[in-house]
Amino acid sequence: MICYEHPLNERIRTLLRLEDLFDKVAFFSAKDEAVEHHSALVTLFEILDVTSRADMKSELLQELERQKQALETLRRSPDISEGVLNEVLGNIQAASHNMLNMTGKIGEHMRENEWLMSIKQRMGIPGGACEFDLPSYHHWLHLAPAVRRNDLEEWLAPLLPLEEGFSIVLHLLRNSGKTCRHTAHRGVYQQMGSGRVAHMLCLKVKESVPCVPEISANKYALNIRFVISGSRQKTRIYEDDVEFELTFCNL
Repeated sequence: MICYEHPLNERIRTLLRLEDLFDKVAFFSAKDEAVEHHSALVTLFEILDVTSRADMKSELLQELERQKQALETLRRSPDISEGVLNEVLGNIQAASHNMLNMTGKIGEHMRENEWLMSIKQRMGIPGGACEFDLPSYHHWLHLAPAVRRNDLEEWLAPLLPLEEGFSIVLHLLRNSGKTCRHTAHRGVYQQMGSGRVAHMLCLKVKESVPCVPEISANKYALNIRFVISGSRQKTRIYEDDVEFELTFCNL
């Protein structure tokens, strides 16, 4: 089944974007080709832009502390494995400790690197990273893959505590909530809300279904349209019934 995650607030939207970017950096950095390491560096610059908010680290630390306190209240529940609970709490404690040890602003080590910032500035121009624009970067791309990979890992390393923190938050979020099966009649599903506020919707549909969900949601109503969308046709509603699984995820 294909899982479609739909964030319902800006904070979760940002964390999902960061997760996607960190996954891409890890993927491209592990490769050997120059064009793949170029993609890794481009993605690192995107992470730098997403994390430019001054309060991101403090917000994430506050969320980890909130989750720690919420989990501590479950210790007396007979349905909770104390070993698993202690492991999760230990991970939260370690992530918080590593984030507190992050010095300066997020990504400051990259912003203080004039060579990197000159490349970032040129990459903001369409086609601006050509060899005649950035000869020193062109030279870097011709270094041995191991040398380039070592540089990428050095630039990424100070950001890893941030990834550790938001990965825990997203893991707890995805494992919350109850999954229910529904049917979108003639490609449309509507559910009136009960006033509850979720942080994210997780919708799963079979891969064989030739459509994708368009989701509109607030605390009062949920509207889902399954649409057929392709590069050679206009978007239109899928007119057959669609069975899907839906989870309201909340921290």
